[in-house]
Amino acid sequence: MSNKLEIKNISCNINDSQILKNINFEIESGKVVVLMGPNGAGKSTISNVLMGNPKYEVTSGNIVLDGEDITDLETNEKAKKGLFMSFQNPVEISGVTMTNFLRTSYNSLNNTNIQLNEFMKLLKSNMEELGLDAKFRGRFVNSGFSGGEKKRAELLQLMLFEPKYVILDEIDSGLDVDGIKLVSEMLNKILAKRKMGVLIITHYNKILEYIKPDSVVVLKNGEISKTGGIEVAQKILESGFNE
Repeated sequence: MSNKLEIKNISCNINDSQILKNINFEIESGKVVVLMGPNGAGKSTISNVLMGNPKYEVTSGNIVLDGEDITDLETNEKAKKGLFMSFQNPVEISGVTMTNFLRTSYNSLNNTNIQLNEFMKLLKSNMEELGLDAKFRGRFVNSGFSGGEKKRAELLQLMLFEPKYVILDEIDSGLDVDGIKLVSEMLNKILAKRKMGVLIITHYNKILEYIKPDSVVVLKNGEISKTGGIEVAQKILESGFNE
């Protein structure tokens, strides 16, 4: 059995209104899948359903991670199984330092109690890899962060936690062209060293100049309208989502 995250015939409702209809695709370990679609297509709904947001009612289908059905697991249990989501707009947590937040999360995910000095070595190594200043670890989580700093904080979590499957919900949101290039280069370095299945959710083709997907899924009105390779994204760039 190959390692993959499977989204099988998923439909979901919010307040009795159907948002997703029979969604089927998969993310193999080590592969990059891009999910595209216009605003309101249901892209972020898929990420919320995958992570188990209780506001979204799954009415049919299954989410299967490496052969195990995780559809009904709580969000924290899904995270422990190896599922990670980078938020489009990460929340600020005033009064909690990045070090405390990351160490607490690391211990929870790994059912361990890593000593502070050992964790600091791990944190320092990963921060250096991302080009983050040492002062960053003492700042409050996302408090006063620029758009680029928020994205790098998400990538730092990705490196520390080493999940099996990653959902990047519009990681290019709020970044200028230089920011997209920088974040993309960092992500490519991470993926070159760590074998993860990646789902990139976007409606902006610019990031695809730097990250080459193995497949592209296009969502429209809560349904999959097209699937294919990079040529699908290139066609959207030329003709838009109404083609």
